[in-house]
Amino acid sequence: MSNLRAMADTENGGAPIHTNIEETSAWKDFLALIKVGIVNSNMITTFTGLWLALHFTGMSFLGNLDLVFFALAGSVFIIAGSCSFNNYYDRDIDHLMERTKNRPTVTGKVSPSKVLTLSFLLIAIGLGLLAFANLTTAVIGFVGVLAYIVLYTMVSKRRYVSNTIIGSISGAVPPLIGWAAVDPNLDLLAWALFAIMFLWQPPHFYALAMKRVEEYRAANVPMLPVVKGFKRTKVSIVLWVTALLFIPFLLTPLGTPLVVLAALLGIGWFVLGLKGFTMKDDLKWARIMFVYSLNYMTILFVAMVIVTLI
Repeated sequence: MSNLRAMADTENGGAPIHTNIEETSAWKDFLALIKVGIVNSNMITTFTGLWLALHFTGMSFLGNLDLVFFALAGSVFIIAGSCSFNNYYDRDIDHLMERTKNRPTVTGKVSPSKVLTLSFLLIAIGLGLLAFANLTTAVIGFVGVLAYIVLYTMVSKRRYVSNTIIGSISGAVPPLIGWAAVDPNLDLLAWALFAIMFLWQPPHFYALAMKRVEEYRAANVPMLPVVKGFKRTKVSIVLWVTALLFIPFLLTPLGTPLVVLAALLGIGWFVLGLKGFTMKDDLKWARIMFVYSLNYMTILFVAMVIVTLI
């Protein structure tokens, strides 16, 4: 396996199969196909939405483990299936990017037809699990799947510089899924969680795109730094982070300490954003902003759960 001859496999969509392929287990290949990192990060926001819905409706966590299972497991399956489809669809350009060139769909370890079958199977199972919670949860999950597979992967990613913003719709859906599993009426706080995730994604992914700008350019993906340059990207990042500064006003039901924490996290990100206009090393600044964005999301959503326990 480690010395496969380089060739263009017709079934692999014309993408070259690499020589010197790293030895990996079937399980590791599966995790790469479903983009387990994305699955894990989305579970944080899904659980937070579910937990807060239980808290504000006065329902017991242990008394509703069935809803917890259906919401979390269903989310895992639909996200994993959607990510697998993304791997299937992008196999013709993934070999051009350093961070994606070793995916099983690129190296030829897994046939595209099997990946496509796996994708739809995972999505079907996931939607079925969400439907066991309630119909609203399944509908929201289906909207998230369509947004990621159709609106982002198939329509906008390779055509429009707004692809990141369009893709943010699907990334903001998980907390709604978690909340709807408990309360299909979707309280204003549920939409606040959606807004946080929607506004968070552009500055997060623009920073990543700056780091990987030459890879996106080689793959002809019209990410903002590729099309508009770093200066315009910095302005956009700061504008999106500025929008997040208003989020604490939507979190008042969670108490003053959480509101203060959200405000401080937003201000910190904003200050770092402004430094991008004075730092000489754009890529170093992009790395700092990317890491901060991860900490922002993780700390804020975990804190939302913690404050309900105090």
